Amino acid sequence: MSERRQMSVFPAVTASELTVAVQQAATQSVTNRGAVFTRLEVVDAILDMVGYDPAHDLRALRLLEPSMGEGEFLLPALDRLLDSYQRRGGTPASAAGELANSLFGVEIHADSLSTAIDRLVVRLVAWGMERTAAQRLARGWTLQADFLLTDIAATFDFVVGNPPYVRQERIPAVLLSEYRRRYATLYDRADLYVPFFERCLDLLAATGTLGFIAANRWMKNRYGGPLRGKVSADYQLVAFIDMEKSNPFYSEVMAYPAITILRRKERGSKNTTRWACHPEVSPSSMRRLSAAVRNGGPVSDRRIREVQVVGLGREPWLVEEPEVVAVLRALEEALPPLEEAHCKVGIGVATGLDRVFIGSLDALPVEEERKLPLLMAGDLQGGQLVWSGMGVINPYEPDGSLASLEAWPRFASYLEGHRDRIAARHVARKDPLRWYKTIDRVYPELARRPKLLIPDIKGTATVGFDEGRYYPHHNLYYITSDHWDLRALQTILRSSVAMLFVGSYSTAMSGGFLRFQAQYLRRIRLPIWDGVPAVLREQLIAVSQSDATEVLDEPVLALYGLRGQEATRVVDFAKAKRVRSGKE
Repeated sequence: MSERRQMSVFPAVTASELTVAVQQAATQSVTNRGAVFTRLEVVDAILDMVGYDPAHDLRALRLLEPSMGEGEFLLPALDRLLDSYQRRGGTPASAAGELANSLFGVEIHADSLSTAIDRLVVRLVAWGMERTAAQRLARGWTLQADFLLTDIAATFDFVVGNPPYVRQERIPAVLLSEYRRRYATLYDRADLYVPFFERCLDLLAATGTLGFIAANRWMKNRYGGPLRGKVSADYQLVAFIDMEKSNPFYSEVMAYPAITILRRKERGSKNTTRWACHPEVSPSSMRRLSAAVRNGGPVSDRRIREVQVVGLGREPWLVEEPEVVAVLRALEEALPPLEEAHCKVGIGVATGLDRVFIGSLDALPVEEERKLPLLMAGDLQGGQLVWSGMGVINPYEPDGSLASLEAWPRFASYLEGHRDRIAARHVARKDPLRWYKTIDRVYPELARRPKLLIPDIKGTATVGFDEGRYYPHHNLYYITSDHWDLRALQTILRSSVAMLFVGSYSTAMSGGFLRFQAQYLRRIRLPIWDGVPAVLREQLIAVSQSDATEVLDEPVLALYGLRGQEATRVVDFAKAKRVRSGKE
């Protein structure tokens, strides 16, 4: 979205409204403002990876920490700056003038900034600087402000830090509106760290490098599309270090962290990324890792791989093991997506007010023609359908029009009894004359059609088969086909091959659970049923109810032509992605 479009969609708020909102944000708790403190070993590794090295003349370069907290990155950077400066004959007496533009940190929280300034002053005084000069220099390096709203004229050779991980619902409405007006990457449900990426990339000098420890969600999630597009167009992903299982912070957080190193593209440079997964967080381990990232020559550290990630624009980026991605890419080139193989993916009905539209099928006080048996996600137990007896009211006629209240007296009486709540829904306020319609239209024929049913959030692929008895709730996705045998398709969707696709493209939820959403199901590649050999057809159908993954995998791996190391990589990848809970 262009800047002009952003301005028109999100009108500017007044200066006084912004001032009040920023003041509110500045007094939020550590949790609400997304402050998480990074371990020193990780900070040092990031400074190494971006090239902030005392061997260079750092006084001539500029470093920014955009959400500095108490100076977790700025303080170690200061140590390197002073080391570099002293090596080149610099003295405490001359530092106040010569280093005034070398560092810059922005922090919205006054107490955190005050602590950071005190810590900077202590370091400078210990180095030999007179206290008054040290205070003046430290204050000149720092600014209390909302980084996303502050005018910054300079560009920077290095941007490092841990941007705040704040969900939109925790951002004051006035601020969120202004952020959206200014930043095209604050798209859909993007968290606050995403526009931090955008702003900091824009502030990089021509040869500048950015190093963040931040959530990795933007690389795959829908909301990360605009940021992925921006990076693909003008920047190179130099390194990606998956830290989800490495504990890079001083406290336990569910932030799905990764070290991400980005720099502006240079003409003729290789579009490759140095990749590593779950490194040990210790000084020696992180030093070896950062050396492998910085060294542009052959990779000697076995933990580091050189992969190609960027180049797909807004499409999700695959940052999995390179050998696994190679198998997935080969399948994508050879086979059509699921829906091009004559299968349809959909989602069940959303009513906008389940406690009125949904209840026990027998107890819903409407005409039999106005209700359908409803299947909920909890009704899929180990892949078997165990219907709980629920039903959903259907306010639609077969042609899509709303059922007449005059024609269905019990239906009308029930809805009128709940009119205030039904009419208060967003979908009803948008269309007051059709106040009792559900968010999604109900198609009774779907209940009668055979289909596969898949819950959204699960640790492994849970796929149930409905012969044509139930209507799915909105927390269930369904797949129908006029070509594929659904029992055979059920086997494929429960196999390691399906997990290869869903696990590669889906972001993991808390506890490692995957999203089996339509957007990921549609990425599964599938042969055309007419081309499946008869023997394999029979095998796929025969094992569809098996609980043993290896039994499901045998005919599926054969169908996809996967054998040897390729098959092992797919099976191992799927095994690592599966999460078993007590209910599965």
